[in-house]
Amino acid sequence: MKKDPFFEKMANLGLALTYDDVRLRSGYSETDPRDVLIESFFSKNIPLHCPIVSAPMDTVTESKMAIAMAKLGGLGIIHKGLTPEIQSNHVKKVKLHLNGLIEKPITVKADDIVGAIEERQQNKDYGFHSFPVVDEGGKLIGLISRNDFDLNNDKSLRARDIMTVLAELITAPVNTSLEEAYSILKQARKKILPLINDKTELTGLYVFSDVNRLLTDSSSLYNVDKSGHLRVGAAVGTGNAEIERASLLVRAGVDVLVIDTAHGDSKNVYETLKTLKQSHPKVDIVVGNVSEGESAKRLVDAGADGIKIGQGPGSICTTRIIAGIGCPQVTAVYNCAKAVRGSGVPVCADGGIKNSGDITIALGLGAHSVMLGRVLAGTTETPGEIRLTAQGRMKIYRGMGSLGAMQSSRTARERYRQGEDDIKKLVPEGIESVVSYQGDLANVLFKQIGGLRSGMGYVGAKTIAELQEKADFHRLSGAGMIESHPHDVTIIDSAQ
Repeated sequence: MKKDPFFEKMANLGLALTYDDVRLRSGYSETDPRDVLIESFFSKNIPLHCPIVSAPMDTVTESKMAIAMAKLGGLGIIHKGLTPEIQSNHVKKVKLHLNGLIEKPITVKADDIVGAIEERQQNKDYGFHSFPVVDEGGKLIGLISRNDFDLNNDKSLRARDIMTVLAELITAPVNTSLEEAYSILKQARKKILPLINDKTELTGLYVFSDVNRLLTDSSSLYNVDKSGHLRVGAAVGTGNAEIERASLLVRAGVDVLVIDTAHGDSKNVYETLKTLKQSHPKVDIVVGNVSEGESAKRLVDAGADGIKIGQGPGSICTTRIIAGIGCPQVTAVYNCAKAVRGSGVPVCADGGIKNSGDITIALGLGAHSVMLGRVLAGTTETPGEIRLTAQGRMKIYRGMGSLGAMQSSRTARERYRQGEDDIKKLVPEGIESVVSYQGDLANVLFKQIGGLRSGMGYVGAKTIAELQEKADFHRLSGAGMIESHPHDVTIIDSAQ
């Protein structure tokens, strides 16, 4: 790799670097930024149309953020500062938000009371209003649509009283494809297409709005699985309780599990990784966090499908100050990526990114994706309300090692290996803060991806793999970084 001599020289000088210490060298280019390809992978089997993943933090990623991330081509990781049941419900919301084939539709029974069905729909926060009606044996006998609910004023009626019966429904056989379903629904002018076998047992369901969206250009960047569901990840900790959490998340349909700890190169992490790989062999397991090449190599050898790199670079993390450990992020990403070259295991650069140029640097170092927290914090899709302050509209952003996060969540305490004995005697490794409200996620990611595309154009790299191959670096002095920012002028219009 072109960058290897640079980092060998830095290592010989005993220097470890972070993003503000380096810039990419530009080179001859025939690459237009509009033409670069930014597809990548978060783990062995989880692709990304956009190499950005939202962090599993309680002020960053729940279902709303994960849905938005997947629609923009990235991936959201639902945080574990929730009960397993609530976390799995967030996963279900993402998986049910957009469906090609709904393999296990939510159904009701003929004798279910209409009012109870509507209450269940509200309590579960379902984003849909149509329910197949089945008998005790799972055979389809009817369908209730939104119109049936809206046009009925008697909530005491039963499903059988308002449903459209099977004889009046349009159905299709088990192996009906997405394209075939689209054609059937268009011709029949219907919105719902149940799939049944020769025994009239319900085997699946297509919804026209989702099928139509999946077959149009507007959804070409959606990060979806083979069945057309949005992809989503979820964080878990270590130990028996977290192994049970993982099983619940897998049943909810999660695409990738992230063992999310402050120190991934530890015995309990390896034990949890081994158990999860045995219990859920079809689900990718990403493990973090580490900052040394040897640690990344050990995790790959132990079966990890992806590695998360970063110990202490986050804007709200104080691990390096409190614990006295950690490697500056540029050197950490390079060393870890180099250690697992050729393994087929992607690495994710987690933390320390302030500007879009840092994303280009991280990918050039060898990362396949970046995980963002602060950059995404304050968007419409993050949890929490907008607060009006003297500084303007703000939202809360805190580290999972902050005192508030650890006091409110067992899993946050366990992430930093602090026990249950006395939550008044915790040692925080993070802070709580506020960030400016930024508007919708789509606008924020547009700028980040625009910067990445521009950087790849300067390097002459059409793909992320080519960027990793061609990337080389300058070491910046403090004066060099000052020169890189606007200087010696009075700014009247910010670029951000």
